[in-house]
Amino acid sequence: MGEVLGQALRNFADPIIWITILGASVFGVLVGAIPGLTATMAAALLVPFAFFMPSLPAIVAYAAVSALAIGAGDIPTLLVRMPGTPASAAYCNDSYLLAQKGKFATAAGIQIISDALGGTFGALVLIFGAPLLAKAAKNFSSFEFFWFSLLGLSSAAIISAGSPLKGFVSLLIGLLLGMIGIDISLGYPRFTFGNPNLLGGLSFIPAMCGLFGLSEVLRNVVIMKRGENERLLAITVRIRDIWREGWRGIRKYWKGGLRGSVIGVIIGALPGAGADIAAWVAVAVAKRFSKHPEKFGTGYEEPLVDAGYANNAALGGTWIPALVFGIPGDSITAILIGVFMLHGLRPGPLIFDQQPVLLTTIYMTFLIVNMFILIPLQLVFYKLAGYLLRVPKNILMPIITIFCIIGAYAINNNPFDIGVMLGFGLLGYLLERYGFPIAPLILGLIVGPMTELYFMQSIIKTKGSLLPFLKRPASQAMAAFVLLLWIYPLISNLLRKLHSLQPRS
Repeated sequence: MGEVLGQALRNFADPIIWITILGASVFGVLVGAIPGLTATMAAALLVPFAFFMPSLPAIVAYAAVSALAIGAGDIPTLLVRMPGTPASAAYCNDSYLLAQKGKFATAAGIQIISDALGGTFGALVLIFGAPLLAKAAKNFSSFEFFWFSLLGLSSAAIISAGSPLKGFVSLLIGLLLGMIGIDISLGYPRFTFGNPNLLGGLSFIPAMCGLFGLSEVLRNVVIMKRGENERLLAITVRIRDIWREGWRGIRKYWKGGLRGSVIGVIIGALPGAGADIAAWVAVAVAKRFSKHPEKFGTGYEEPLVDAGYANNAALGGTWIPALVFGIPGDSITAILIGVFMLHGLRPGPLIFDQQPVLLTTIYMTFLIVNMFILIPLQLVFYKLAGYLLRVPKNILMPIITIFCIIGAYAINNNPFDIGVMLGFGLLGYLLERYGFPIAPLILGLIVGPMTELYFMQSIIKTKGSLLPFLKRPASQAMAAFVLLLWIYPLISNLLRKLHSLQPRS
């Protein structure tokens, strides 16, 4: 252990690592602070650079960019009542109204410090929880991996934001697209229509560039701008006031911060959930236990604390299934898994034995970013936010489009992948326009072939029998959890209807 830690520390003697961390951090803040350019888009736009970078700096960059982009999404909530990332939407009204009441320093301070402390908590859970889970996963057979991948698909459809039915439809689209290519068991081409470019399936990175990059470009081109720059709030507050007022709010609602951190890590570890769902759940739980629930949504400090801890703690949680099982916890880790594979690395329980120095360096990056970089960098950007939000869309959107094209083409040097990116960009735009979540589609595209592989391996071992799928205790527990996820919406709807039929006194 000491030798691994020493080698990881020596990695930080390389100036390239520090340049990568700082550059990715600044890039994350820039993208996260501009409404509509999400943390996932920041991860997707990094792909062209990650392709040409060595494996260690490329993966470290994703640890930095995700933490800073999620936190920076709070900046436009204060100024223009627009969440910079979906994770900021849960407390957008409270944040903006606090600033309008003259408490800009309080709102900004709470958001910055809760982001840092929540992110540190999530990193610590990742450091100590992921290796333990990986040790248990080494004893898993194809049966357990099948149930876990099925659990990931179920979670993506049911827990995702919006209607469970729309989440299920999005998941089916992803599963269908994931079937393109060579059949796993028979070696027969499926849905290729005679096109040799589809024999290997749809390339994952071009799909991500389209879903998260080009779809946002299309949305910004089609939707008329609402004149948000006219409502910019003048920032005259001092950094010292932000720091002092932030700590005051954090100390006042410290129980909510601890509660939000735990919620964030748990929800982040569920495949397909992510920071935005963690923030919404944290606000809902905070309102349930608050002494003043009527103040929520009116410019109140408490939801900022709970959700601020939750959305950044969720980041550490999302890396747990990605590293241990190779199943993405959210859209960012879905792209991360693609970057791992680009560099010949396969996430899973064996990576903890094969790449201990790499993982230790990732852990240390999380701690460094959250403890030493996030707070000073965001303090500076809060002062510069008014200028950042004035970046003209007619300049920004073409730049994003160029990055998407480069990222799609650079993977295989194949023009066909640019067409794949364009197709997924249009698909992502249409899905979001009509309220269909993107996360289940991604899980279906990535985890679908994985689920099929584990199922076919298991069914061949059992010679067609399904009974061994439920013989081992771990398989039984996972199967029960999957069944609970499936029947929970039905039971919930039934109870709601029965409650509505009860006579009112």
